[in-house]
Amino acid sequence: MSETNQTKPEVGVSGRKIIYDKDGKPCRSCNTLLDFQMATGKVSAPAKKDKYREDPPDVEKLGNSSWTFIHSLCSKYPEKPSTQDKVEINGFFNVLSRMYPCTWCADDFKKYLKEHPLDNTDNEGLNRWLCGAHNEVNKKLGKKEFDCNLWKKRWRDGWD
Repeated sequence: MSETNQTKPEVGVSGRKIIYDKDGKPCRSCNTLLDFQMATGKVSAPAKKDKYREDPPDVEKLGNSSWTFIHSLCSKYPEKPSTQDKVEINGFFNVLSRMYPCTWCADDFKKYLKEHPLDNTDNEGLNRWLCGAHNEVNKKLGKKEFDCNLWKKRWRDGWD
């Protein structure tokens, strides 16, 4: 991209601000790959899109977003939950199994809850139970199962 006839983009494809280094070049480490490619002229900027005019999420977007939220929520479940914590997490999963927007998914989850009672005894138990539930869905979808021994790295502590 020639700076003489074009200005540097301020916002990338992702909607995030483009970060430039001291030399005025887009920082590869500070931007998403797609934003970096757009800022360097390797891909063109998409037409401006009204974020409020997006279509409702499809099953993949809904599923990925839901799993991210649920795993993140459960990773913060107490090591020694109170009676109230246990009641609330049970209620959360019961509501999820009844009101999840994909009725087929909700019915499957309801069945999973009956066959595999929620382990709300502690943080480890809840997260291993959730990993098992997620792997059950992965199997149905023909996806690779996740090693539940790694749940803390993936959802709580990071990979070092």
